[in-house]
Amino acid sequence: MRWKTIATAAFGLAMALPAAAQQQPRNQITIMREIDSDRYDPHRTTALAGGEVLTMLSDTLVSMDFDMRTIRPGLAERWEVSPDGKTYTFHLRRDVTFCDGRALTADDVVYSINRWIGRTTPRVVSPVAWRAGNVKEVRAVDPYTVEYELNEPFGELLSQLTQFFGSIVDRATVERLGDNFGVQGFNGTGPYCWASWTPRSELVLTRHPTYRWGPPVLQNRGPAHVERVVWRVIPEAAARVAALQAGQADITQYIPEAFWDGMRRVPTLRTSNQENYFWDVFMGFKVDKPVVSDLAIRRAAHMAVDRVGLARAIWSGHATPARNIVNPNALDYDAQSDAMVPNYDPAAARRTLDEAGWRMGPDGVRVKDGQRATFLMYAINNLANQRAAEIIQQGLRQVGIEMRVQLFDATVAWGRLATQEFDAYILSYPYISATDALSLYWHSRNRPSPNRMNWNDPQTDAWLEEARRGLTPEARATATANIQRRLAEQAPWLTLARNQLTVFATQRVEGARAHGLYGIGIYRGLDLRVVR
Repeated sequence: MRWKTIATAAFGLAMALPAAAQQQPRNQITIMREIDSDRYDPHRTTALAGGEVLTMLSDTLVSMDFDMRTIRPGLAERWEVSPDGKTYTFHLRRDVTFCDGRALTADDVVYSINRWIGRTTPRVVSPVAWRAGNVKEVRAVDPYTVEYELNEPFGELLSQLTQFFGSIVDRATVERLGDNFGVQGFNGTGPYCWASWTPRSELVLTRHPTYRWGPPVLQNRGPAHVERVVWRVIPEAAARVAALQAGQADITQYIPEAFWDGMRRVPTLRTSNQENYFWDVFMGFKVDKPVVSDLAIRRAAHMAVDRVGLARAIWSGHATPARNIVNPNALDYDAQSDAMVPNYDPAAARRTLDEAGWRMGPDGVRVKDGQRATFLMYAINNLANQRAAEIIQQGLRQVGIEMRVQLFDATVAWGRLATQEFDAYILSYPYISATDALSLYWHSRNRPSPNRMNWNDPQTDAWLEEARRGLTPEARATATANIQRRLAEQAPWLTLARNQLTVFATQRVEGARAHGLYGIGIYRGLDLRVVR
């Protein structure tokens, strides 16, 4: 009820504002978001807020089509892969320049990849360096040819190189700004150039006038139609709705789902949806902690939580209830593992716990060998997590399991989630394929974070290595299917929902098509155009 009340009141506020208030400058577009990034350095941030801007400031060797499967050219107009899958040869475009006018060469690519994987001085420690593969050497063969040699095959290298972590940056600017690169300035080859940043308020970009090498997934290859893009931070959901209605901003993907139905009925707004959007919400269990180490507890939790009702209550029906760890639309999804995940069935949950020796205690919480069926769950404090925790807590209590909840502000939550003091947690995450999703969370070497489940299974590790090294789609699919089935059987995650991506825009602009790579709504921004 609280969620509905907030949504109704906020939407009423939006509808009450005058539609003609504070119109935008003629060839400027304002994009709203909820939070800012810590910095705009592709090798030092994993924030979605950083990535959505960096795709406008910089380019990658290759690009991702809207199907989230097909790799297209980027800075590299073509490439070859050696028969053993270890060497990629990229042939660069010869017409690319940085925002300061300097021409891009193979040396810039070598420097940027080496910086990403921690091989430059001063050393950058990227939390996602693994996405670059097990690199032996990246070398410039000539000014426009790069050889990217791996120690072992990595079948998803091209997919990973589409992400903003693989952005090509200017070495001179990095060395001049030092730790303030991406804070006080930036120099990339993207369709837009850095103008100014006021943290937690707005970041301003201006058009790169000579840009003509945009990815073929977009209609406009460059230069951008729009002269100036302002990324404005508006933390309050009601204020974002109101600003869009009043014409004070043009585009946002940060409208809470409770508002979607009403917003879609507003004739002055356009929407764009991305069906191939892979951003999931889950509750993970530390499988080596008391109570949740018991498979019966974990499987009973799957049976006790009504994920259909949860998705409806929290996301107003604009999220897909989830079962398997991998989205059915993602590359190498395994349907058999989906069928292995327990259904919502509280009666079956009670039988499972009874058969495992968990007897109901006088206070309604089960007990086994003197241990009460109680565990502690951590999450970031936001409205969605508050409601999810309440719904899960109620479902578990009905079958005799007690879940205690602690929510933390985002400024401290990540530190608490890196500890061993909790038993379960709620998070969400983006991915682009089964291998991508599974590699991030399930390899034993990623303990204690992001493998916060402390999952330590040599067979899972072996399958993950097979998937990463697989030279054929069949080899990769077989390995990832085995992992999905193992995890469906062992239930270390309760996958809750698959978020949807909708970009809202005023009729003042065209070209706001939802993309979705790493959760990014507007990709490059080349197709954006002011029409009113």
